[in-house]
Amino acid sequence: MASLESVSKPEDSHISQANALTYWNAVPATANGMLGDILRKYPHISRIDLRGSLNFLAKVRRRADGLTERELLDRGVHCGAGIGRVTAGFLSKVCRVVDVVEPVEKFAKVAREMILTGEGRDVIWNQWCLGHLTDEELKQFLTRCKTALKGGGWIVVKENMSTNLEGKDIFDEEDSSVTRTHEKFQTLFQDAGLLLVKTELQTGFPKQLLPVRFYGLQSH
Repeated sequence: MASLESVSKPEDSHISQANALTYWNAVPATANGMLGDILRKYPHISRIDLRGSLNFLAKVRRRADGLTERELLDRGVHCGAGIGRVTAGFLSKVCRVVDVVEPVEKFAKVAREMILTGEGRDVIWNQWCLGHLTDEELKQFLTRCKTALKGGGWIVVKENMSTNLEGKDIFDEEDSSVTRTHEKFQTLFQDAGLLLVKTELQTGFPKQLLPVRFYGLQSH
């Protein structure tokens, strides 16, 4: 029987970056490797994902004075970029320069690796990677992202949503990650001093998959 202490531990306390890196280092540096069985079962999923991201960014950019979604942004960052599927298929089409941040060495050889320092980014894109950070680490990361934004810039988070019937986060032991609830994300954004300007669900994904939600964030 599980102890009371183990039962009461928050799901993010089980995250191990070492275990996560072990998992991802065993994955081939291909699109199939990044998306696994999802891409094999639903070969159209990447196209729908990229189109949804392009549409969401266009919507948040309409809120910026003097910008249209057709104008290229000067500089973006793709955090947890993997082999650069999203960088090449989406961000490179809306930004003149994209800095790529990826901790797995063999993925970084496919997608160019840079470090998130300095200022002047128009958009910092985070997709399917923040579940490897604990709640406290995520708050610290988002706070760092704020300092790297250009005035009026955006932090975008695109992540799976927990469907736990009790409204709890879900820990995945296989890749050592947490799938958070919508409410948990809102709390973490607020704690990091970010303003949630727009949020919506990704459409067009198979119902068998977890729901995926976009968050468009700006500094207060």
